[in-house]
Amino acid sequence: MSEKETVGICGAGRMGSAMARRLASAGFELVLWSRSGVPDELLSQTGAQKARNPAALAGKADIIITSLIDDDAVEEVLTAMMTTSLPGKLVAEMSTVSPKTLRRFSEPIKAKGGSAIDAPVSGGPELIADGKAGLYIGGANADFARFHPVAMALSDRVHHAGSLGMGAAAKVVNNMMLCGYWEVLKEALLTGREAGLPVETMLEILLTSPGASPALRGRIPRILGEDKSVGFPVRGALKDATLFARVADSFGIETPAIDAAVKSYTHCLEAGHGDEDLSAMVRTALEKS
Repeated sequence: MSEKETVGICGAGRMGSAMARRLASAGFELVLWSRSGVPDELLSQTGAQKARNPAALAGKADIIITSLIDDDAVEEVLTAMMTTSLPGKLVAEMSTVSPKTLRRFSEPIKAKGGSAIDAPVSGGPELIADGKAGLYIGGANADFARFHPVAMALSDRVHHAGSLGMGAAAKVVNNMMLCGYWEVLKEALLTGREAGLPVETMLEILLTSPGASPALRGRIPRILGEDKSVGFPVRGALKDATLFARVADSFGIETPAIDAAVKSYTHCLEAGHGDEDLSAMVRTALEKS
């Protein structure tokens, strides 16, 4: 019998599916549920059980992961989960949502006998597949220690950011930086091209400059239109950027860079590129101008 705890995953989208495959390869037994249904192929690949609803999944799993699209989806699933008891269960909320979302469910989860951490992921499915995504975890030390084997199967960058909600806050901080980076890159490339520099030359220069980043390094073929693969889609980037702006606004923080990024991603989405990689925002701006 495996000494690893059974992991349940609510959500079989791109991220949830990638986590399921990665955890299965690391020897974890899985239970899966998704609002849109769990693909038979994923069940076959992972050897997972399929649950009929979130409460049934909670009954079969020791550690319960939620990997969902937004705050409303997380609230819906956690509310459904509150219809059952959670004795000794650990809920790990791994979506990109407001720091306040899981905190609202902390006491109800405790009342049902469980505990909770927030553990949002930095990076897309390809990084999960390679075990190189970042995880920012908020919660009690004991809950962090319990989740650590799962975290280490998914990530080589596991950070315990503090108490419940601090993982989500750390994700907001990290991804605000990335969101601003893509907006500034767009503005810089447009400016440089008007000054006479070829896009390829600028990208080559940036790669060896302090302005380089792993995010840029991995997406240059996509910016140049040579690679059509999708790490994280434009519509997801817009959803996240809107969340970041909303969280900052709740603290009275002005975010002109994020506001500009929201505008850029909105234009890209409205132009029909919502399902393309987030770097399409830069590429289509260059093509349009």
